[in-house]
Amino acid sequence: MPGDIALLDCLPGDWRDGLFLGRVQTAEGPSPILVAAGVAYDMSRVAPTVAQLVEQLPLSPDTGEALGPLETIALPLLSPVDLQCVKACGVTFALSALERVIEERARGDASAAADIRARLEERVGGSIRAVVPGTPEAAALKAALIEDGLWSQYLEVAIGPDAEVFTKAPVLSTVGAGAQIGIRSDSTWNNPEPEIVLIVDAAGSAIGATLGNDVNLRDFEGRSALLLGKAKDNNASCSLGPLIRLFDDGFTIDDVRNAEVELTIDGPEGYRLDGVSSMNQISRDPLELVRQTLSEHQYPDGFALFLGTLFAPVQDRDEPGRGFTHKVGDRVAISTPRLGKLVNQVVTSKEAAPWDFGLSALMTNLAARGLLTTQQKETA
Repeated sequence: MPGDIALLDCLPGDWRDGLFLGRVQTAEGPSPILVAAGVAYDMSRVAPTVAQLVEQLPLSPDTGEALGPLETIALPLLSPVDLQCVKACGVTFALSALERVIEERARGDASAAADIRARLEERVGGSIRAVVPGTPEAAALKAALIEDGLWSQYLEVAIGPDAEVFTKAPVLSTVGAGAQIGIRSDSTWNNPEPEIVLIVDAAGSAIGATLGNDVNLRDFEGRSALLLGKAKDNNASCSLGPLIRLFDDGFTIDDVRNAEVELTIDGPEGYRLDGVSSMNQISRDPLELVRQTLSEHQYPDGFALFLGTLFAPVQDRDEPGRGFTHKVGDRVAISTPRLGKLVNQVVTSKEAAPWDFGLSALMTNLAARGLLTTQQKETA
């Protein structure tokens, strides 16, 4: 792990009991690993990518090359996904829905947010938390909000029948635990989004989960929903890790449904912010979000799906009424006991390490290492 981040500090407390997938940077290139009973195995000769390895579950450690106990491995951890599409669901919690409406009404101006927040929460705060998306009760709330002039496109995806699902990042562009995470240099109102991320195979089954930071530029998206792509997809703006925990008898989708995701931000000036996102308050079940992602699309290499967050920081950092925004040098730690801890340091996207290892580079690397067999070439 880079810098002062210890690998053991980022692993879940029961990591020796679970099954995990990940990627490490070897001298030859990136390689998928399986971690079983605390031992890491290089699985690149079994399948050269994590996306292909997922399709061979369940896996036997005996088919890989033992690298030794995970805590002794000196190889840097990479983002644990490679060929998977990176998708994200937004506005999946009532509080995040209210904050998106505030962004929209404030037109990206943080100083105008406090008054709008107070008015909106007074009108819909309780009712929006209780309503089930897509139900007649949700439709009745929508009608009342339209009459009051408070309806929003964000409330449509919060309580309407259709979830918001978008593409967060290009294939191979995500960064891993310990890496720098990027904020656009021209953004003045932004925050992290601590989330659980489901890993879904080509058949549409959720096979495991990891942690993610879906960085949000509140000023850009607040000015116009048409700026979502520019707000979400920037260099180093999506982190995942430290590892994918596979579902088994000891870790199931119910652990995701009931997870408490904690966030800590330590600023270079001594500022500290703590927050939590309780997955049991999500408005749509995680597997319903998977279903909607798959409704009219195929993902032959599988996908990673950010499930959204309850966290929406409103505490003032500098000037009263300006709320929270990142500073370069912020250390962001996202954690939950069964998945471990994802730690990244904030820089601007211009200053972050450039993304220069794409699909062509990966295929060239794997071919040079003799890892593309005839069968693998057909599925790559």
